[in-house]
Amino acid sequence: VQLVESGGGLVQPGGSLRLSCAASGFTFSSYAMSWYRQAPGKGREWVARITGAGGGTNYADSVKGRFTISRDNAKNTVYLQMNSLKPDDTAVYYCNAHRDWTDYWGQGTQVTVSS
Repeated sequence: VQLVESGGGLVQPGGSLRLSCAASGFTFSSYAMSWYRQAPGKGREWVARITGAGGGTNYADSVKGRFTISRDNAKNTVYLQMNSLKPDDTAVYYCNAHRDWTDYWGQGTQVTVSS
C-alpha cells in the first residue's frame, strides 16, 4: 500500500496550490479519502473528506469555501485545491485512506504560505 502526496511548496498569501495523492495497493474506490495537516508544534488536524464514490464531501470550518477536495477513481488519485491561502494554512499536509477499521497514511507534503 502506498499513498504519495505531491504539489506542496511555497506560496504567497492569497495564492493557490493543488495537492495530489496517488494511491496504490488497495481498492481505492472503496475507501473514503481525507486530507489532514499538522502545523509546527500542533497536533494533526482534519481538513477535508470525500466518500469513495466522490458524491459526498465535508470540510473543516477553517477551510470551508477556500479548499475543494475531489477524486479521480480511474487514476486512483485524490486532490486538494487550495485557494486564498493564509499563513495559518502552513503545515505538512497528509493524505489518508479510511475504511472500517483500516487507515493508510502518506508521508506528507509541506505547504508554506509566506510573503
